Amino acid sequence: MSALGLINEALQWLVLIGLGVAGLALARQVGVLHVRVAPAGALDANRGPAIGDKAPVTPVTTLEGRPYLIGGPAQGLQLLMFVSASCPMCKSLIPVAKSFAAAERVSLVFVGDDDPAAQRALVEKHDLAAFPFINSDVVGRLFEVDKLPHAVLLDASGTVLAKGLVNSREHFESLIISHEMGVHSVQDYIAGLPTPAKVPDTVNS
Repeated sequence: MSALGLINEALQWLVLIGLGVAGLALARQVGVLHVRVAPAGALDANRGPAIGDKAPVTPVTTLEGRPYLIGGPAQGLQLLMFVSASCPMCKSLIPVAKSFAAAERVSLVFVGDDDPAAQRALVEKHDLAAFPFINSDVVGRLFEVDKLPHAVLLDASGTVLAKGLVNSREHFESLIISHEMGVHSVQDYIAGLPTPAKVPDTVNS
């Protein structure tokens, strides 16, 4: 092989090695980003009952007129999903919430504070008849919900396990993850990450 051919082959190998190193660096950065954004769904405004607090037991009525007890005993985990018929993001997340609840075996309860006729139309359009739907401002005030869509995860005894604004499947899943990790909020999680070592400044002599 000529010298030119050897140089050409060496350059190709250098390019391949460089691409491999760049790929590994990119994969590492993606992994770091994934760690630092999780659990995003645990992000909340620190309003209402805190993580670990018992939700006040509150009797309410569903849209169908059936009595329901917020914060009362339940069979397993329970997810309160705060929605509104006038909230586009809420409508897009309803199928996601249903799928998540089925996959995680979580009891799903929809909560809102809107015109009853509009809420009934929402129930019919999104096939929510099988889920309790509470349309009352009492529950929103109880948990101090001021932005939608919002979710609160309760255990079987009514204790708040996780809560926060949600806008994706990952946010729903992070409610479960934050509970399993014992993390109250994304701020707490990030605060607990190790701080990178500081590189000392060099002084030009």
